[in-house]
Amino acid sequence: MRSKVYYIKKITPENIVKIYEALSFSLEGNVGIKFHSGEKGNQNYLKPDMYEPIVKRLNATLLECNTAYPGSRNTTEKHMNLMKEHGWSPRFKVDILDADGDLKLDIPLHKIIDKNYVGKHILNYDSILVLSHFKGHPMGGYGGALKQLSIGFASSFGKNNIHSAGTKSWTKNQDEFLEAMADAAKSVVDLYKNKICYINVMANMSVDCDCCSKAEDPCIQDLGILASLDPVSIDKACLDLVYNSNLKGKEHFIERVESRHGLVTIEAASELKIGSTDYELVEIK
Repeated sequence: MRSKVYYIKKITPENIVKIYEALSFSLEGNVGIKFHSGEKGNQNYLKPDMYEPIVKRLNATLLECNTAYPGSRNTTEKHMNLMKEHGWSPRFKVDILDADGDLKLDIPLHKIIDKNYVGKHILNYDSILVLSHFKGHPMGGYGGALKQLSIGFASSFGKNNIHSAGTKSWTKNQDEFLEAMADAAKSVVDLYKNKICYINVMANMSVDCDCCSKAEDPCIQDLGILASLDPVSIDKACLDLVYNSNLKGKEHFIERVESRHGLVTIEAASELKIGSTDYELVEIK
């Protein structure tokens, strides 16, 4: 059975709620929204106004983890200071998931790594919305739902584990890193089973990530909002929208994806049965 991916062309905070409701899926209990707080100096990350209606609709807490590289988010103290500076903590409940350490998740069916380390606070949440800013990425080629599930939920230690493909130094084998991301994503999907859903916002699409303090400006125009219960399908649908568009600048975006072998993550995740590349795109007016 093909996975359904819902699509709205117009990007507004209210349409994030609308496309969530199109899923006919209810996040219950203590709800967390995995988001990206944006590195200091980054101009492209989605701002708090975009999140406010969906946070209120779900009475949710915004979830982040510390980074594994120098910057303004690699310790909880610095990260919380930036949360305040970027306007997150004054408006919403926020939680740095690895503020109190790691939780080890075993991955019996895997390609590269057999364990993943996520922020320990993940156990405080009954259901999760993974709300991703879809864009390029200097290491992964692109960033969407699968990256949020893997690098996003990983603790600082866990991020190193993924980037190193389970060794102590960051791997030079690009495909092993991408397959390790798929492994890590599987561990979070398996943890939440049917209590997780995904929204990708295709706005401010630079070839760089929101983790870059000096990111390139967006190279293609905004394309819309997508939602699905399948993280593989939603990422594949986003990439297909770029590939099939006539947008000026798409060649630069595609070069970033392909030069970093970005599709390997999607292929590995499909092989691990996290989701399917076979989907039906349903446009919501």
